[in-house]
Amino acid sequence: MLKNAREVTASNRTFNKELISLVIPIALQNLISALVVSVDVVMLGLISQSAMSAVSLAGQITFMLTLFYMGLATGASILTAQYWGKRDVRTIQRVLSLACIFSFFISILFFAFSVLNPELLMRFFTNDVELIQYGARFLQALSFSYLAMGLSQMYFSVIRSMENARLSAWISSVCLILNILFNALCIFVFFPGNPEQAITAVAIATVCARLIELGCCVVHSITRGQVRFQLPLRDSVQLNLLKDFLKYTMPVLGNFIVWGGALTASAAIIGHVSVDMVAANSVAAVVKNLAIVLCGGIATGGAVLVGKYLGNGEMEKAKQAGNRITVYALIFGTLAGITILLIKPLVFSVVNLNADAQSYLDGMLLICAYYCIAKSINAATIAGIFPAGGDSKFGFWCDTVVMWGIILPLSYLCAFVWRIPPILLYAVISWMS
Repeated sequence: MLKNAREVTASNRTFNKELISLVIPIALQNLISALVVSVDVVMLGLISQSAMSAVSLAGQITFMLTLFYMGLATGASILTAQYWGKRDVRTIQRVLSLACIFSFFISILFFAFSVLNPELLMRFFTNDVELIQYGARFLQALSFSYLAMGLSQMYFSVIRSMENARLSAWISSVCLILNILFNALCIFVFFPGNPEQAITAVAIATVCARLIELGCCVVHSITRGQVRFQLPLRDSVQLNLLKDFLKYTMPVLGNFIVWGGALTASAAIIGHVSVDMVAANSVAAVVKNLAIVLCGGIATGGAVLVGKYLGNGEMEKAKQAGNRITVYALIFGTLAGITILLIKPLVFSVVNLNADAQSYLDGMLLICAYYCIAKSINAATIAGIFPAGGDSKFGFWCDTVVMWGIILPLSYLCAFVWRIPPILLYAVISWMS
């Protein structure tokens, strides 16, 4: 009995050590990814509330593109983790090539729409002329970053599953710092008090940061990386791998599109209800996304470990890992909600909103605190453990029925038919998050 207890304790310590080694770099990566989007919103908020709101709405297009990347990255990560358990680097190279081809094709599509029809895209989110004008300028310039972003994200997803998450966090950290410096120059030095020029310049600063990020990935892949950017081979092995890649990717991608599409539609509902509500939601989204970065790290890191154990044929160990990850998700989701409540005074001291927007923000942050708990558990199970174990269809059907069949129609009725108070509308919309 004593021997068994010692073995269980040692096993738990080993698992916790492996999880922490993945979670910390991945959480840092998630934090950086959230900050890359948030930095533009927050720093432009120093110029005007309208500039901040417009960039937040324009960012929904980037958000939708990111969902495609997340779906592709999930499929690539699951396959990579399984083959990394066997130390099959040659097959992992094929996985990277497949993921890059798909991501680049999707990036081209989003780039073309954003460059050619930015005003049309913005009109989907708001009727306000000023927000459309500001958002279109930002979106058109920012779209050039899409050409680089997909490739770097696929590279990061693969090397993280090869237990090299520190590198992706390091590269992204450097690029984030550069992005902040570029933004500061644009806002405070080159175009102070000129929102239109500053918005375009900030978008170009983000493009430069993304190009540098991709450059770092290419240099690492050539000099020290175990896998490189290259076109996929055309043989029977690649065809079979493509089938496996699509098997894991398509259901997860469908889940992300269903979920993210509903969130984008909800942003459009908010945009057509109130400009002040858009501004408050812009700040609330930043706070919420920053609060749950550790929860996302647990979900992604846990999925990598579950996939690794399954790749090694350690079924019982994978089950135990899933149980522990769920408990950790509950704990850290609760801590994320408490964090939002504690930093509310700090948020109000930083942002510059009018009285109505501040009132909306106060209620939104309370709702976000409760949101974090459910979000953390859902991320760990539906988007993490289930796909790693081969069940990626549940999340798709769950989100399709709940979000598109119930919450989104209800939100539309609440906003435009029943015209309930904005905070109650936000609470209804948050159920789908």
